[in-house]
Amino acid sequence: MSTLLSDGGAVLTRQLQKARHAPALLVLTQTMPITMLLFFGYVFGSALAMPGAEYREFLVPGLLAATAAGGLMTGMFTAAQDAHRGVTDRFRTLPMSRAAVPLGQTAADLLTTAAGTVPLMLVGLAMGWRVESGWAGALGAFGVLLLFRFAMAWVGTYLGLISASEEAAGQLGSATFVLPLLSSAYLPTAGMPSWLRAVAEWNPISAVATAVRELCGNAGAEAAAGAAWPAAHPVAGSVAWSLALLLVFVPLATRRFARGRG
Repeated sequence: MSTLLSDGGAVLTRQLQKARHAPALLVLTQTMPITMLLFFGYVFGSALAMPGAEYREFLVPGLLAATAAGGLMTGMFTAAQDAHRGVTDRFRTLPMSRAAVPLGQTAADLLTTAAGTVPLMLVGLAMGWRVESGWAGALGAFGVLLLFRFAMAWVGTYLGLISASEEAAGQLGSATFVLPLLSSAYLPTAGMPSWLRAVAEWNPISAVATAVRELCGNAGAEAAAGAAWPAAHPVAGSVAWSLALLLVFVPLATRRFARGRG
């Protein structure tokens, strides 16, 4: 365990230094949610049944959940870039734990996400979003978001390691943009057609978004009648989704890293 942590820490430091010297992707991924918050909050909000302020209170947790889900894209891109540029092969020749490299990569993503979430929250506060449940609720919501981001980063790491090329990983990562649209991140599920509502309520992003709303005491935290289990129990559902993804993709990514691309 000590070897894993020390080796993972070395990879973590390498990833943070890499991000510092190439900040373009980091800036893009952190500014996009703010742009979407301003656009959805002030453009779409006026066209919805919810009043503008109430919709922005609904929207901010949804965008936080969508940002957490972005670990799928960044994990995929990072792993594919290292794998197809020979960095992963060089790591594999070193006397280090096989889980250290994916652990360091996902931990670095988690730290940058934690820091990058702060500007989004500040803009949300300026637009009228409030945490009505106090510090305990805010910390619980932040924990749910980080756990889900960590799980999605492991999913992305595995997909990046099995990708056919760096370009293919980038294209697939860009396609994941649609996932929050098929959830309750931006709109309540109550008005959706029955088949689409079922898809949205079983989408892990919906559970996380609703859990953040519930923990923060925001609008839209109440599940509609007949909602699927993750939507009816969002906190438990989001934790269950995250743990299930970790149980599946941590060993898959570790074994794939150890085996290589052959």
